[in-house]
Amino acid sequence: MKNSKIIGLGHYVPEKVVTNNDLEKIMNTTNDWIVERTGIEERRWFVPGKDTVSNMGTRATKIALNRAGLAAKDIDFIVFATITPDYFFPGSGVLLQRELGIQGIGALDIRNACSGFIYALSIADQFIKTGMYKTVLVVGAEIQSSALDKSDEGRSSSVIFADGAGAAILQATESEGVLSTHLHADGDYAEELYVKDPGSSRETRLSKELLDGKTFNLTMNGSAVFKHAVVRFSEVITEALKQNGYQPDDIDLLVPHQANLRISNFVQKQFKLPDDKVYNNIMHYGNTTAASIPIAMSEAWEKGKINEGDLICLAAFGSGFTWASALIRW
Repeated sequence: MKNSKIIGLGHYVPEKVVTNNDLEKIMNTTNDWIVERTGIEERRWFVPGKDTVSNMGTRATKIALNRAGLAAKDIDFIVFATITPDYFFPGSGVLLQRELGIQGIGALDIRNACSGFIYALSIADQFIKTGMYKTVLVVGAEIQSSALDKSDEGRSSSVIFADGAGAAILQATESEGVLSTHLHADGDYAEELYVKDPGSSRETRLSKELLDGKTFNLTMNGSAVFKHAVVRFSEVITEALKQNGYQPDDIDLLVPHQANLRISNFVQKQFKLPDDKVYNNIMHYGNTTAASIPIAMSEAWEKGKINEGDLICLAAFGSGFTWASALIRW
């Protein structure tokens, strides 16, 4: 059986930088309040008319392809993770395919929110291990800023979420690569972090009552998310290490989903990892949902923090609730 190996990474973030001081001008918040609760200092929001979920994914993909020494035509399959597609349907995977000029190959869209990239990575890994495909593109991309309630009422979530895209090229290999992936979910908590509308189970998807309400905005129970996240992060990282016979100090770099710096710091402390073994960039990019892990991985690789032979652990928790991990030998 073949293994799958990440051979190229790339990321793209919009050029529009939104600082905490910028948010102070539109809602009742402060830089100190945001930094204390989230660790975020600035984030990127998309530029209307320029940035789309699919074209941000395309930009990230082209960088990843260049680093892998491949052309778009070498891709056999696309797995696109996003909960903010450009259209209600079809998914953004086919739009990305069109922009890359590789019509005809399969494109699969998945909606697993903050855990989306690891779910997508797991799917790509299985396709490669079974021999169905040799080279698979995995993309996480989001535009969250257009769904945020930027009033005082929505400030607790609107200061967190942001936009961007990351991409990884996986290819079949005889050597080690993705060692294992671990996927979990608990739908009992679906409404603790969600966007309710437009939902198909309404009498009509659009009505005056819906438009006058705020069910199109992101809703989050921050306290519940935090309490579950710190438990599930630790469980799923331990699961990955145990399955492969490793200890926490064997990890060369932990790349957690960039949900909240307090969560990352809590997990780091639990596993007694030094600062140089955990990569965080939420302070600059906010929470980009499915894009956060590939953006962080790509940036860490650029900075020389991911090297051949390193043991890399990815972990995520988010809406659903869903949580996941992957252990990778680089």
